[in-house]
Amino acid sequence: QVQLVESGGGLVQAGGSLRLSCAASGRTFSSYAMGWFRQAPGKEQDFVATIAWSGGTTYYADFVKGRFTISKDNAKNTVYLQMNSLKPEDTAVYYCAAKIGRTGISSLEYNYWGQGTQVTVSS
Repeated sequence: QVQLVESGGGLVQAGGSLRLSCAASGRTFSSYAMGWFRQAPGKEQDFVATIAWSGGTTYYADFVKGRFTISKDNAKNTVYLQMNSLKPEDTAVYYCAAKIGRTGISSLEYNYWGQGTQVTVSS
C-alpha cells in the first residue's frame, strides 16, 4: 500500500514557476514508477509526466516539454514536478500517482493516487 500527498500548488502569474511535491508512505517507494496528471475544470484528466522507479527514465506530454521537469528522490520518498514558464492553460488540479513496473502515460495503469493540489496561473 502506498499513500501519496501532494503539496506546492498555488496561484502564480504567467511566466512564473512552481514546484510540486508528492510525499509517499510505504517502504517500497523506490519500486514504483511515478506519474503526474492534471485535470482542468470541465476537461478530462491529462497525462503530464512520468519517471521510472530508478529515476533514470522520464517522459513528458508534448505540451510541457522544455518547461516541466519530473524528478524522484527515493531517499526522501518524494517525487517532484518543477514547473517553469507557466501558462494560464496550465491551470488545473495536479495529481501524482504510483504504479508498479515501468513508466506509463495512461491513468488506468496507476494503482495509487494522491488527493491533488490546485495550480492556478493568472494572465
